[in-house]
Amino acid sequence: MRATNIHGPGLHHVAIRVRDFDATLRFYAEALGCRQVFGWGEGEKRAALLGTGDGNYLEVFAGSKRPPGEEAPDGPIFHFAVRVPDTGAAYARAIAAGATPQMEPKTLDVEGERIVTVRIAFCKGPDGESIEFFENEEL
Repeated sequence: MRATNIHGPGLHHVAIRVRDFDATLRFYAEALGCRQVFGWGEGEKRAALLGTGDGNYLEVFAGSKRPPGEEAPDGPIFHFAVRVPDTGAAYARAIAAGATPQMEPKTLDVEGERIVTVRIAFCKGPDGESIEFFENEEL
């Protein structure tokens, strides 16, 4: 059976949760040339979207509670996001294909360096991986 595409998806971002937020931002800037395009939150609730230069992003969250040297049980990847033109349709298609619902589609304003309105939804794939559907014209 040949599957049809959900029209326009592409990887939007991969999210990681890190122990040292500032050091991680420096590393990705120096090592890969990533630049911060959006940031939000404070202290251990900080996050940043780093542009990779090709329209895709690395999303970095502060607040890993692991002691230095202790590895995350499932690695540091928090979730991955797929860029879609219609979050509701993509979510419905995933659920129909057997995904486990995590968060139904919703629109929210992310208040950071500026307010950015996004439409998102989350589900779990067959191996428990967290998948975000991300709809936004700006980021």
